[in-house]
Amino acid sequence: MARRTNSSSTGGSPGPRNRTPQPLPRRRRTFGDFVKAFGAFVALLVLLVGVPGALVVAVGWPLPHGAPSVDWLQQEITVGTFIHVLTVLVWLAWAQFTACVLVEMKAALSGVGLPNRVPGAGASQLLARQLVAALLLVGAAAASFTPGLSQLGQSLEGSRHGSVAAAQQTPGGLFGQQQERAAAEAAAAVAEQAADAASQAASRPDGGTSARHGDTKYYRIQPPEGRHHDSLWEVAQRHLGDGRRYKEIYELNKDRTQPDGSKLSEASLIRPGWIMEMPGDAHGGELVEMPDAEPGIPEQARQPIQQQIHDYAKTGDHQQAGGRQDSGADRGDRDTAHFRVPQQRAGGDHGQERERAASDEAAADSRDGQSSQPAAAESGPAFGLPEALVGAPLLAAGLLGALGRRRRQALWQSALGAVRGHRGMEPPVPTGSAQDAQDALLVGADPDGVRLLDLSLRGLAAALAAESRPLPTVYAAWLGGDGDLHLQLAQPAGKPPAPWQLGQDQTFWMLARADAERYEETDTAAPYPGLVSLGTMDDSRLLLNLEAVPGIVSLSGSATDRAAVFASVAAELATNGWSDRMTITLVGFGEDLTPLAPNRLRHLDDIEALVETMEAETRQRRGALGAAGHDSVLTGRTGPAQHTRWAPHLVLLATEPSPVDALRLAELAADAGRLGIGYLVGTESGELPGAAWEMEITREGKLLAPLLGLELDAQMLPVAQQRAVVELFVEADPEGGPDGPTSSPPFLVDISEQGRPAVYARLVGPYEIIGLETPEGERSPLLHEALALLLLHREGVHPRVLSSALWPRGVTEDVRDALVERLRDWLGTDPDGTPRLGADATGRLTLAKSVVSDLDVLRSLYHEATQGKGVNSRVVRGRLLTDALVLVRGPLLADRPEGRYGWLTHEIIDAQLPLLVADIGLALSAFHLEKDRAEKAIEALNASMNSAPTDERLWNELLRATHATGDEDKVKRLAADLVARSGARGLPPRTEALLDELLPAWRSGTAAVS
Repeated sequence: MARRTNSSSTGGSPGPRNRTPQPLPRRRRTFGDFVKAFGAFVALLVLLVGVPGALVVAVGWPLPHGAPSVDWLQQEITVGTFIHVLTVLVWLAWAQFTACVLVEMKAALSGVGLPNRVPGAGASQLLARQLVAALLLVGAAAASFTPGLSQLGQSLEGSRHGSVAAAQQTPGGLFGQQQERAAAEAAAAVAEQAADAASQAASRPDGGTSARHGDTKYYRIQPPEGRHHDSLWEVAQRHLGDGRRYKEIYELNKDRTQPDGSKLSEASLIRPGWIMEMPGDAHGGELVEMPDAEPGIPEQARQPIQQQIHDYAKTGDHQQAGGRQDSGADRGDRDTAHFRVPQQRAGGDHGQERERAASDEAAADSRDGQSSQPAAAESGPAFGLPEALVGAPLLAAGLLGALGRRRRQALWQSALGAVRGHRGMEPPVPTGSAQDAQDALLVGADPDGVRLLDLSLRGLAAALAAESRPLPTVYAAWLGGDGDLHLQLAQPAGKPPAPWQLGQDQTFWMLARADAERYEETDTAAPYPGLVSLGTMDDSRLLLNLEAVPGIVSLSGSATDRAAVFASVAAELATNGWSDRMTITLVGFGEDLTPLAPNRLRHLDDIEALVETMEAETRQRRGALGAAGHDSVLTGRTGPAQHTRWAPHLVLLATEPSPVDALRLAELAADAGRLGIGYLVGTESGELPGAAWEMEITREGKLLAPLLGLELDAQMLPVAQQRAVVELFVEADPEGGPDGPTSSPPFLVDISEQGRPAVYARLVGPYEIIGLETPEGERSPLLHEALALLLLHREGVHPRVLSSALWPRGVTEDVRDALVERLRDWLGTDPDGTPRLGADATGRLTLAKSVVSDLDVLRSLYHEATQGKGVNSRVVRGRLLTDALVLVRGPLLADRPEGRYGWLTHEIIDAQLPLLVADIGLALSAFHLEKDRAEKAIEALNASMNSAPTDERLWNELLRATHATGDEDKVKRLAADLVARSGARGLPPRTEALLDELLPAWRSGTAAVS
C-alpha cells in the first residue's frame, strides 16, 4: 500500500539514548476550569430552559390553537401580532440552538468524528460548541473536542481555521465548498505555528538538541485516567506547544498499522497502546526516540515496547519510496508522475451510503427479524458466477450495453429481411459458461456510473469550451466509493469550471456525485476516450488515460496474468460508454476479441506490421495537427471539428518486442501523448527500453507500479470468462451467429380451454395479476417486480441477478432470501403440492408452468398461428391472430412506478414486443387481404401501430391496404402523413419506392394535400 512521505518522519544522525515510556502525568484541572464549567452550565441552563420558560410566561403560545380561516388574513396587524411573530422567530432560534447543543454534546461524548453541521447555524453552533466544551472541560472528551475557550470572543471566520486546515485533507474540502483563500490562510497559519514551535524547541536545553539532530520521536497513547482519555489535541498541546498542531501528528500516522492491527483513520479516534510518530520539534520526557538499549531498564520490560516501535517505524519508512506525496515536484514532472488515491469527503462512507439507500426497500424484511447489516455486496463465493466480471462494474456495463445493441440489431435485421414472410425473432438463450457470464454482467454492471462518468466528462469539456479554455492533460480518473469523480491532472490547470472543484491539491479536480447527476446530455465530443479501468485501491477505482501517457506503458508478469489484464483493457475500451470513436490495435493476442466491437478492434499479426502502421499514422497525425494549428488532440476536441477527428488510437502489444523494435516503438511513442496515441506493451523481463511507466501484474492479482505509487487490485478478464463473453456476442451476431434468432419462443403454453393457468399475470399494458391475493402493501411492489422478472425469464433467474435487479445498490443475502421465501409463499403450490417457485440444478429460480403471463400467451398464439394448427387451417389462423392482437393493451408494464424496474434497460423485450405485435398485425392484415377485406386489414394494422408506431413495415403494409380500397384520396392523405412524420430525415428508401409504385405523383400531390 502506498503511503505518504513526511520529512519529519525520517531520522538524522544518531541521537541520545532511548528513554523508555513512563506513565503519563495528567494535567490537573484548575479552579479556573471549574469556574468556566460552572459558567457554561449556567449559560446553557438559561438558554435551554430559561428562554422557553420566559416566552411561555410572558407571551404564551404564539401560534393559533385552531386552523386559521381566510378572514384571519384580512385582520389588522396589531402590536400583539408583531410580538407573536417575533416570538415565533425566537422559538425557532432556540430550537436551532438546542439542536446545536445536542449535536455538539453527542460528538464530544462519543469522541468519534467531527460534529455534524446544523443547517444555517454557523455562529449559533460555534457558541454551543464552546459552552459544551467548557462544561466538559473537567470531564473526558473536551480535550479532543475544542481548541479551548480562548477563541470564544473571536469571529466565526477566525474560529474556522482549524476546520479548514483539516478540510484540506479531503478532495474539495470537508464540506465540499472550502475556498482557496481560506485554505491558503489556514496552511500559512499552521506553517507559522510549526516554525514558532520549532524555534522554541531549539532554544530549550532539553529539547533543542533532539530537534537539531532531527531524531524520529514516538509517543505511546496512554490508558484513560478516571474519565479522561488521551487525545491528539492534548498530545500536541504537551509536546508541540499548540493543540491545533494535532493535524501534523495525524498526517504522520494516518493509515499506518498499529500494534493491535488497526489503523488511525480519524483524528479524534485513538486507542491506548497506539504509537504516534511525532514531528521533529516535539519535546517532553514522555517521548521515545528510536529505541536503543537503555541501561538500567530490565530487558523483559523493555523488549515488547522496543519491538512495537521498531515494527511501527517500518510501516512508515518502508512505504515512503512509493507513497502518496504532495510535493510540487511530483505534481509538475510529467515523466515521473505519481498517482495518489483521492481522499474521500467527510461523511462519504460508501457502506453507510448504500445501507441508507437500501434501507427503505429492505425495511419490511429487516423488521421481521432479518439482518440489519450494511447493504453491501453479498459475501461469500458466487456459485457459478465469475467474480472477475462481477467485480468490474464499468467493464460489465459496457459489455452488457454492447450485447444489448447487438441483439437489437439482430432483431431488426431479421425483421427487415422478412417483410412478407415468416422469420424467427427469439435470441438464443445462453447456456453453461455463457449463461454464467451473462448473469455476472447483470450483477456487476453499473450503467448509472458509466452514464454519470460520460456526462461529467462531456460537461467539463463543454464548460471549458464556453470559457475558451483548453482541456487539461489528465493522467487518471479516480471513482471514489462515495461516487465522486476525481481527475488527476498532469500539472495544475487553475480553478475548474463549476460545479467542479479543486480536490486535495491543485492537480486534482473533483466533481461530487450529486453535481454530476444534474448534468444533462450535451453535443460535445468525448474529451478523454482513452480512460480505462486498471483496478481498485482504497475503495477507489483507477482509470488510466492511456493516450495521455508520455511514452510507453510496460506491463510485466506471467504471460497468463498479462493476457488477462490486456483482455480486460481491450474489452472495456471496445465497449465503454464514455468514448465516441477510437481504434484499438491488438498485437500478439485478442484475435478472438474482435466480435466484441468489429468497428473498434483490429488485430495485427506481428510487430513489424504494427510499426509500419504506426509510423504512417504518426506522420499523418503530426501533419493534421500542424495544419489545424493545434498543439495536441485535446485542443482539437473542443473546436469545430471535434466530432470528425482526433479519435484516439490505442495499441495493445502483449508480446515483448525485440530491442530494435522496442527502440522504434519508443521513438514513435515519444510524441504520442499529444497525438492521441497510447501504447501498452507486455514484457517478460520487466525492463523495456523507452518505457515511461512500468507496471507489474503479480500472481496474486496485484497491479504494482512502485515509482507511480500504485498498488491496485487488478481488473482482469481471465481466458475462461473471455471466451464466455465472446460466445455471447457471437451468438447474438445477426450475420455471424451459428443459429441466429430462433422461431420458437422459450416457453409455450397450452392455449386451449384445458390449459387455464393457476396464476395469470398481465404484463402487456397495465400490470395485473389474476389468481393471487394482493400481498401487504409494503411488500407488494417488491413481490410484483420479482414476479415480473421471473416471468420474462422462463429459463431461470440467478438469485444474485434477482437481488441486483430489485436492489441495485446492494442488499444482504438474508434480506434477499427472505423475499424469495415470501414470493414462494405468495405463489403457493400446485394441486400436487409442488411449489410454483422452484430452482433448477444450477440454483436459478424458476416458475412452474401453471404461472403464466399474457406475453407467454401472445407468443404462443402467434407461434401456433404461423407454425402450428394455423398453417393448415385458415379459419384457425385468423382466430388465433385476432385473439393475439386483442391481448395487446399497451406497452410492457405500462403503469410501473418511477424508480423501479430499472433492470428493463438491460433487456431486449422492449424491442421484441413491438416487433412481435407488428408481426401479428402484418400476418392478420395479409389474412384479410387474401379475401379482399381491406378495411379489416387497415383496422388490424392501426391496432398494431399503437404498440409499434415507427415500424416501417406496418406503414408500407398500410399503404398497400389503403391502396386496395381504391380510394386515391386516402392514399394521398396517408402519404402526406408519412412525409410529415419523416421530417428532415426523409422517407426510407423502401417506402419511397412503394409510393412510386402505388402513387407515381405523390411527390407533388402530398404538398397539395398538406
